[in-house]
Amino acid sequence: MTKQSKNLILLGAPGSGKGTQAAKLTKRLGVPAISTGDIFRENIAKGTALGKEAKSYMDRGELVPDAVVIAIALDRLDAPDCKDGFLLDGFPRTTAQADALGAHLAASGRAIDRVLLMDVSTEELVRRITGRLVCKACGASYHETDIPPAREGLCDACGGALTKRGDDEEATVRNRIEVYNANTAPLAAYYEERKLLVRVASGAATPDAVFADIVKVLGE
Repeated sequence: MTKQSKNLILLGAPGSGKGTQAAKLTKRLGVPAISTGDIFRENIAKGTALGKEAKSYMDRGELVPDAVVIAIALDRLDAPDCKDGFLLDGFPRTTAQADALGAHLAASGRAIDRVLLMDVSTEELVRRITGRLVCKACGASYHETDIPPAREGLCDACGGALTKRGDDEEATVRNRIEVYNANTAPLAAYYEERKLLVRVASGAATPDAVFADIVKVLGE
């Protein structure tokens, strides 16, 4: 990949594997992975006003309003570590956010280089998300069947208790997917029209297979 091709977006429904691929890509490319979900959760943990506002929407499986998301995401993209590239995971989620992102980058002589789309069936997404487990102490992630801990209910790394996120209940998950289909899926057409969209190996494939396809697409 050339130095000019590191402004990337990962697009896909909740549970499609964007976070996993973001971690692999940021390590390989040397650019920061920016997840609005992580930013919001950090604010929620700190009890900030933004965190409280975001939590009220996230707990219902709804999208945080565009104005709030745009402000926090664009501010992050102006940080010094983003000058040579970035990887967006979870932003933009609507065409309004995409318009704001494009205008903001253009103002500083930047642009999105590629939008990587991963497709996964609804039932597979529900299975993945409802089975997720997180360590209360260190934040390590597991899955009831895909990545089970050695000892049930306990973190392999620190021995902390494993729990499920409040927004990972099935009803909430299905609502999040419906919200994605209504608001975010149209971004595929948006970026396809701009000749930026690239469909990678099915998000239902193994993480390593998906990553190999992404690397091939990016021409590294």
